[in-house]
Amino acid sequence: MSNIINVVDEFLHQNIDSEYQKFSATLIPNIEASSILGVRIPLLRELAKTLCKRDDLQVFFDSLPHKYHEENMLHAILLSKIKDYDQAIEELNKFLPHVTNWAVCDTILVKVLAKNSDRFKLQAAIWLASNHDYMIRFAIISYMKYCLNDNFEVKDLSTIANIQSDEYYVNMARAWYFATALAFHYDETLKLIENKTLDTFTHNKSIQKAKESFRVSDEHKIELNSLKK
Repeated sequence: MSNIINVVDEFLHQNIDSEYQKFSATLIPNIEASSILGVRIPLLRELAKTLCKRDDLQVFFDSLPHKYHEENMLHAILLSKIKDYDQAIEELNKFLPHVTNWAVCDTILVKVLAKNSDRFKLQAAIWLASNHDYMIRFAIISYMKYCLNDNFEVKDLSTIANIQSDEYYVNMARAWYFATALAFHYDETLKLIENKTLDTFTHNKSIQKAKESFRVSDEHKIELNSLKK
């Protein structure tokens, strides 16, 4: 059996799409265009299905930092398949410091976090206290994905509201979180919006995203529109 690193490298170079590379480079301007090969995500997902069955998958997980954007995307997809909480946290803590863009960050969807919400929130506090923008963004998006249903606590709103950052991608994640919270927990989240405790950008973006959501009623959208800063 070929080494997993060679398998990944060969697959990526066999599936380069120059037009998609150019398109991806425009969407992710904060990384070097030369690090993007232009391999489409459905192909990466198909590769991940094969790799997750290999005995040497850990070799790929340990091969950080990766050279290409697609290797990071593949890593994110493979992390999402981990079903053991402790293993997921261990691998996330190794990988997150190497995440440098929203595309990779938002591809990591580790569902096992939802089944361990109390432990996740303790871990998330560490990520949120870091100086790493995409570690913070990942924690916010995970709160949104896994803690707005049965795992929701009103204090979660304050956790995300108290984040202070000048980073666009962090505050966009906060706005995304609050817009989604307005869809699922309108009354509780409205109090925060009414108090106008968020910075102006996040406050107004939260309202904008809520108004764009089909899960927020027209009546609520009118009320939110009146609360813009």
